[in-house]
Amino acid sequence: MKLYMHPASTTSRPVMQFIADEKIPCEQQVVDIFKGEHVGDAYTRMNPSKLIPMLEDGDFRLTESATILRYLAEKTGSKAYPQELHAQARVNEALDWFNSQFYRDWGYGYVYPQVFPNQKREDPAAQSSVVAWGGNKAKDWLKVLNEHFLGGGKAWLTGPDISIADYFGFALVTAGELVHADLAPYRNVTRWIGAMKARPSYAEVYKFFNGFCDSTKAQKFAAL
Repeated sequence: MKLYMHPASTTSRPVMQFIADEKIPCEQQVVDIFKGEHVGDAYTRMNPSKLIPMLEDGDFRLTESATILRYLAEKTGSKAYPQELHAQARVNEALDWFNSQFYRDWGYGYVYPQVFPNQKREDPAAQSSVVAWGGNKAKDWLKVLNEHFLGGGKAWLTGPDISIADYFGFALVTAGELVHADLAPYRNVTRWIGAMKARPSYAEVYKFFNGFCDSTKAQKFAAL
């Protein structure tokens, strides 16, 4: 198998970390998103969406981070994607919640418009409005994450053991480190983040991303 990825990519990192933790034999090929390789003809022929990650398993290609996680977990029989109907449904629920609810406002409303030029609005008033809206909505989702998914002393999102939803959600939430968002008010979230960072795979998988975050420390960002 081969994973087309980039360590700066929010949606590549959960797959990379899951592969590392599960010790899945999988070649990893960097697609240089900073040089536009993902929109070049060679990659576009493989993935018309022009996004990473993409998994190649023989002549079978699969896109979308959460779906790749499900596929790898099913293929390897990982306990991180339980087979019992209700337990699996909880994992799917969390994956869909992060993708459909949280990430929309957190990533594309609050974080990315402050970091990436192609996500910024040209008009300063529009930019300010987008970030303020995204930040306010994101606080609502963080409260849900803190009190519902991780409330009551839960160690992980969907049960007593780590699941692929934890890998996926962790990468999305920590994208906020690019703008040095203060998550201290969300104590369950910060506890969960600490548990994910304590995993042996974290330092290597997130090394590039953490360097990227260090490079933005001097910039001024809108606080939550």
